[in-house]
Amino acid sequence: MLQRLLARRVFGGSSNLRCLSRGFSQLAEAEEGNVVVPKMPPFDYTPPPYDGPRTDEILRKRREFLSPSMFYFYRKPLNVVDGKMQYLFDEDGRRYLDAFGGIATVSCGHCHPEVVEAVVKQSNRIQHSTVLYLNHAIADFAEALASKLPGDLKVVFFTNSGTEANELAMMMARLYTGCHDIISIRNAYHGNASGTMGATAQSIWKFNTIQNGVHHALNPDQYRGIFGSDGPMYAKDVQDLIDFGTCGRVGGFIYEAIQGVGGILELAPGYLPAVHGIIKKAGGICIADEVQSGFARTGSHFWGFEAHGVVPDIVTMAKGIGNGIPLGAVVTTPQIAKVLTQRSYFNTFGGNPMCTAAGHAVLKVIEKEKLQENAFVVGSYLIERLKSLQAKHEVIGDVRGRGLMIGVELVTDRQLKTPAKDETFHIMDQMKEMGVLVGKGGFYGNVFRITPPLCFTKEDADYLIDVMDMAMSKL
Repeated sequence: MLQRLLARRVFGGSSNLRCLSRGFSQLAEAEEGNVVVPKMPPFDYTPPPYDGPRTDEILRKRREFLSPSMFYFYRKPLNVVDGKMQYLFDEDGRRYLDAFGGIATVSCGHCHPEVVEAVVKQSNRIQHSTVLYLNHAIADFAEALASKLPGDLKVVFFTNSGTEANELAMMMARLYTGCHDIISIRNAYHGNASGTMGATAQSIWKFNTIQNGVHHALNPDQYRGIFGSDGPMYAKDVQDLIDFGTCGRVGGFIYEAIQGVGGILELAPGYLPAVHGIIKKAGGICIADEVQSGFARTGSHFWGFEAHGVVPDIVTMAKGIGNGIPLGAVVTTPQIAKVLTQRSYFNTFGGNPMCTAAGHAVLKVIEKEKLQENAFVVGSYLIERLKSLQAKHEVIGDVRGRGLMIGVELVTDRQLKTPAKDETFHIMDQMKEMGVLVGKGGFYGNVFRITPPLCFTKEDADYLIDVMDMAMSKL
């Protein structure tokens, strides 16, 4: 009934294309009984008409020509054809508030004009050559990126993705230390190639292939973990792994300061300083996976690890680095970087001029538009509003995160913390019908992942809350 009412509100009568593009998302006064549909914040942009293939045709081609492993959200898959800043538009011109950001990837905003301009300008000169020749784009971006990192983290290797970055970082750790053993954390996600799949610690993301030399420590999960928020207690398990599972020495320790795929779980306070010390004593180095938490997303800091008062030996990054452009990077110290000179290391597209021009533009936009400050202010506001919603709806078991990297865990029983998997799917689907897109994650698939573009506003946050409240009220 609600869907039909909303559809009539938007598409009925003599609405023209401009009204069509905004319609479904600006439902101010539609009512079903006593329920008032929330109003989406105004936004001065109308996408051009779309005359491409429709959803059914795309699904047919996808089933026939694309991998069957590919999946999609929602009962009725969303055909996204246009994007602008924190909003997306479907094939009918309907506007959606994007609170997922392409999996924490869109940092500045969809089609940010300055990032687009940098890509087009570079593309008009040269799209690709090779790092065997010189080009200023890669050197300029490497310099700018290194300036954002602490200590002696000054040497940059460009890759195409976070998986590639983590693969390279783990190989460098093993080469530098001469030890093969790597310690990761349960519930972690570091990629889907051979080495990174070994470091990943959720069965749903692991195939039955050879994955040796990786040990998974207890997850310092402040919500479900056995030691609550006592980070040093969890750290003792890392020492046990070294003592009983290795020769006493390790190559390294890889971690996400905030586990993204794992459900937006920030590692317990005191854990990382303790583990850094343990790993150093065992001859290893520490790798911070900043693929999702980097580039100002946490608001309080530019990198997730900074909130824990540690400085890693290697930092990996991707996603937000290019605002959606395929780009990743590994940053380390000059001493560690030298290990790759033992043989020839090469990446054909790593440092592509278009990609690095985009990455450099992203850094400039984050600074110019004060997006880190915005992530902190709007994120803090949204977290507080979500906690108020938690007091109203028993289905919300936990609200957590920093800045605009937020997790909302749903449960059917707060005491038992029973995962509310079906409810999560239902609420998520209802929110989409009302124009809000969020992600989903966590080991049980019961956590909303809220990782919008960093240009998200308080008005957007209010709309998200109103829509989530309405969807939860209909359970």
